Amino acid sequence: MPDSHALTELLAAISAPDRTSEDIAALPLPESFRAVTVHKEDTGMFHGMTSADKDPRKSLRVDEVPVPELGPGEALIAVMASSVNYNTVWSSIFEPLPTFGFLERYGRTSPLAARHDLPYHILGSDLAGVVLRTGPGVNAWKAGDEVVAHCLSVELESADGHDDTMLDPAQRIWGFETNFGGLAEIALVKSNQLMPKAAHLTWEEAAAPGLVNSTAYRQLVSRNGAGMKQGDNVLIWGASGGLGSYATQLALAGGANPVCVVSSEHKAEVCRTMGAEAIIDRSAEDFRFWSDEHTQNPREWKRFGARIRELTGGEDVDIVFEHPGRETFGASVYVTRRGGTIVTCASTSGYRHEFDNRYLWMHLKRIVGTHFANYREAWEANRLVSKGKIHPTLSCTYPLADTALAVHDVHSNVHQGKVGVLCLAPTEGLGVRDEEMRAKHIDAINRFR
Repeated sequence: MPDSHALTELLAAISAPDRTSEDIAALPLPESFRAVTVHKEDTGMFHGMTSADKDPRKSLRVDEVPVPELGPGEALIAVMASSVNYNTVWSSIFEPLPTFGFLERYGRTSPLAARHDLPYHILGSDLAGVVLRTGPGVNAWKAGDEVVAHCLSVELESADGHDDTMLDPAQRIWGFETNFGGLAEIALVKSNQLMPKAAHLTWEEAAAPGLVNSTAYRQLVSRNGAGMKQGDNVLIWGASGGLGSYATQLALAGGANPVCVVSSEHKAEVCRTMGAEAIIDRSAEDFRFWSDEHTQNPREWKRFGARIRELTGGEDVDIVFEHPGRETFGASVYVTRRGGTIVTCASTSGYRHEFDNRYLWMHLKRIVGTHFANYREAWEANRLVSKGKIHPTLSCTYPLADTALAVHDVHSNVHQGKVGVLCLAPTEGLGVRDEEMRAKHIDAINRFR
């Protein structure tokens, strides 16, 4: 069993209303903790199966693992809550590759990085929790600080990363390309991953925005992405989903006009409650962008473009917020206005994109690739959450022991918004420090419930 006495004492100290930094720092660290893992020995278990048939409930485990050594510039975090992202789904079904290759390569870079090369991989790229310990060289954070973590892990020993840390050749995604992720009772992060937890949110609500909100911010708002401005028409695929729901909020908060693409009337209604007016239910309107597995249907692109113009007063979209990939990319390129931008951060329906280049090159459109966010972008995205401008899209939570079921739900697309996981937090609803601000935004906070 994990070191339950030390963890119980830790949780009691964190929950105490009058606790101090010194109280947390004085507590002994447990020797072990529970964590959601995949195992190297299981990487071939789904061989020959289609992605849809691979079941995360068969590969994900909840293990007792030792507390990792704390290095310079790092922090150990008591994880109160985390959430499920698509990279956890990919890790659980060992696609596009098993993550152990990432850990092995990282482990070869330095003696300290060798800690990450283990026969098990602790997953998770979000957390909300409390700082337990900081390593040498950490001055901005101390034991007892309530934090969230973004998932960019960088070494910054190359000049390439000092204009935009996402361009650091040693850039990795924590909990996906590194070990000791957030789906655990204790996590190991670099101190420059930490940001203040929003005081008006619960632990599970605060854990939900991190990866997706930061990703959407860079993709849509940042100059490194689409550079969205007031009045832009923005086509958002999966607008009520984990990523699209933040894109929709960012577009509305920034004075743009989101054109929300969804797959059901229920999801359309979620977009309306966020304030969106231009909505396309692609299932109800039966848009089929592929005639068969190998052939796209340009007539459907044109029908789709005409439908967009009906909703925008005759205008094409300035920006397409792309993440489905193969299924939608040809249509995305076609419907973007002359000089517009298709910005892509993922390929959940397939990595091989096909489009008619005449509509890109002759109409001077741009395709921009973005991936997560640098520290500044993540900080700005988190600041919007703390100010109540952007709200979590948490729909439900699972206990840590049932994380495999949570990941299965995301893989099967039966979820709405973000799916949370309670780690050390014994119940939902804990961690709120600003009740007045919470009351002001409670309807928006609970929108996806």
